[in-house]
Amino acid sequence: MDKFELKSEKSVLMIIDIQERLVPVMEYRDQVIRNAKILVSAAQKLGIPVIVTEQYPKGLGKIIKEISDVLGAFQAFEKTSFSACTPEVVSELAKLGRKKVIVCGMETHVCVFQTVRDLLRDGYQVFVVKDAVCSRTQENYQNGLYLMSEMGAVITNTETILFDLLKRAGTPLFKELSKLIK
Repeated sequence: MDKFELKSEKSVLMIIDIQERLVPVMEYRDQVIRNAKILVSAAQKLGIPVIVTEQYPKGLGKIIKEISDVLGAFQAFEKTSFSACTPEVVSELAKLGRKKVIVCGMETHVCVFQTVRDLLRDGYQVFVVKDAVCSRTQENYQNGLYLMSEMGAVITNTETILFDLLKRAGTPLFKELSKLIK
């Protein structure tokens, strides 16, 4: 059952390519942005490191302001490969020493899919946040989720992630973070 349980001290949040020129063509962009911001806020409160990638920022722009504002100071890992598992990101993950990776971003069937495949191959437990990933078409989105599930990723959602990390109600942190989903 360990595969299905998140613990903040063993987790990393990875935000893949939520960028200025990519976001406008995504049908469910508002949902993805809202939920990515919730995930970032929770990660910050729970001490979970955040890794951010940008696919060819010269062409697709930087991470969108709505997310960079919530992140504060951060380093974006630039890439031209579709997988976010570049040597720099792999090195950062190794330094962190955490084996559970929570993934959100764009596009489900391309960069998210290839990243998840590489993370699973490298022995990470991967949690794909289905209401915080998207593709330009519903068919590609569904196909990406299906493939990642078949490979062994846990397909989940923002609220499940949040409450699994919190573990219990009634704490000051629960009261603070549960406001994010209301």
